[in-house]
Amino acid sequence: MGGRNAVAGAGRKPKVKATGDTDFDDVFDIDVPFHLEQMDQAVTMWKSIIPELLKRKILKLTDMHNVEMFCMAYHNLREAQHEVVLYGITIQTESGRVKNPALTAVNEASKQIAQFGSMLGLDPASRTRLLGGGGKPKNNPFAEVMNM
Repeated sequence: MGGRNAVAGAGRKPKVKATGDTDFDDVFDIDVPFHLEQMDQAVTMWKSIIPELLKRKILKLTDMHNVEMFCMAYHNLREAQHEVVLYGITIQTESGRVKNPALTAVNEASKQIAQFGSMLGLDPASRTRLLGGGGKPKNNPFAEVMNM
């Protein structure tokens, strides 16, 4: 078939370069939402990451649901891990010892934290992707070898 895809949509997807130019409104300051106020760990995380995200000037109004989900996942992780500490990794039931269901909640919350944190640039790889490589030297000493 020589270079043509038999199925539409198959193959490598084009890389989309962020231009930093969107029609979405920037966020310059925002308080903890009312519905998070009863989740103490979520409030703590909100107050930790919002100043950092604002400092980078990349936070848009359309990102706020990701911030909320990140903070709620963090709260859920802390609450579930507390249950594991209190009751152990296994619990006694009528049918014997079984895995503590809080371990599943810890696992799910951890995955959510990684997912939403990545969307917000809260890990090194996604931060580089969102903000650009900046600061890397333009001249590569191995470029000559590649151009031979």
